[in-house]
Amino acid sequence: MHFIRNIILFVTNNARYLKRKWLSLPLLLLLPIVIIGLVITITISFFSPSETVPIQVGLVDLEQSKETQLVVDLIEESSQLGSFIRLKGMEEQTAEDAIQSNDLTAYIVFPSNFTTDLYKGNSVTIPIIGNSYKPIESHMVKELIESITRHIRASQANILTINQYAKNMTIDDKTRNDLVFEQFKEFLFYTIGKDKIVSEEKISNQTTSAPLHYYGLGSWFIIFTLWMLGMYSLLGKEETPLLKTRMRLYGVSEIQQLIAKIVVTVLFSSLLAGILFHGLNHLLTWSISLENIIRIILISLLYGIIFLVLLAFVEIIISSAKIRLLVQAGLTGFMLLISGALIPTIYFPLIIQDILQYSPSTEAFYWLQQTVLEQRLFVDYLPLFVLMSAVILALIGVAQIKERTYL
Repeated sequence: MHFIRNIILFVTNNARYLKRKWLSLPLLLLLPIVIIGLVITITISFFSPSETVPIQVGLVDLEQSKETQLVVDLIEESSQLGSFIRLKGMEEQTAEDAIQSNDLTAYIVFPSNFTTDLYKGNSVTIPIIGNSYKPIESHMVKELIESITRHIRASQANILTINQYAKNMTIDDKTRNDLVFEQFKEFLFYTIGKDKIVSEEKISNQTTSAPLHYYGLGSWFIIFTLWMLGMYSLLGKEETPLLKTRMRLYGVSEIQQLIAKIVVTVLFSSLLAGILFHGLNHLLTWSISLENIIRIILISLLYGIIFLVLLAFVEIIISSAKIRLLVQAGLTGFMLLISGALIPTIYFPLIIQDILQYSPSTEAFYWLQQTVLEQRLFVDYLPLFVLMSAVILALIGVAQIKERTYL
């Protein structure tokens, strides 16, 4: 009871302290908005590609048979590819030179043994040579060709069955080959004529498809984080060793003061962030349901508590006020950098993307993105809850150890 009474006392004192600082608070709140507005404007112009430039893909036919020529022509003329991918037949040397000069995203090679492998039942492969400077576009081409290849391999069983029965019949080789070729064309037309060539997985990059909405949410996330850092630093008053000793004699622990600072900061920052989010919601017309608003509040509170506990952890470990503020600012910048709010995580190396799932800022912004932009009705709170529990227990443990060192 005494522990809770002390926390309530410090919460009240911190709230009164912020009220006395009403002249400096507007500058503290407006400065992050101005800075983030400039940074996000530059970032949008950098990561938003030109929509008028399609992906250039080459088609190299080494066999020059009627089967491969049919495949090349159908893929090249297929309307299912839309205006985002442009395919063009060319020689292999020309394709290699175009890759070196960065004029091609990738080129597809139909090997000289394509028809032989198809009719003999061997595994059909269509090599794809990608551009190392365009990994995302090359991956899209790879998914396209692998989808077609899967359909061709699936048709091999029927082609081989018809070919085997035709051999047992009293028909000449030319008629049998024409029959097999007609069967091959039927399956190929079925493949190209489907509603979607790539139907295994739909990859949506909100950074390029809706940059205004993505970076609007990212700006809100960054401003919310900077507001928490600014208010927490504003409440961080330097205390003399004599005053700390007197407070310990009255039964006041450092963890009680930290909890009070966290409570005041997260409540006040969340209130202001909620007002800002309401304005962005009307400006960008996100049309968020009431259930998703509740999910957004829970995600923000979990992330805010984790972030502030990390700041409190730094405050306990580092005694110097200037070094402590520098470390807290560096920690904030690092968490925002890897969150995806400024630079989307899809542009990070894959090995780093696997590690980022353990970052609270990355996890929180991912679910905010899924909730606001994708309108998902499910949020996995468990990772954030586990991280929050871990940092709180670590803070309590370090605070207890530090308290005992003063006894």
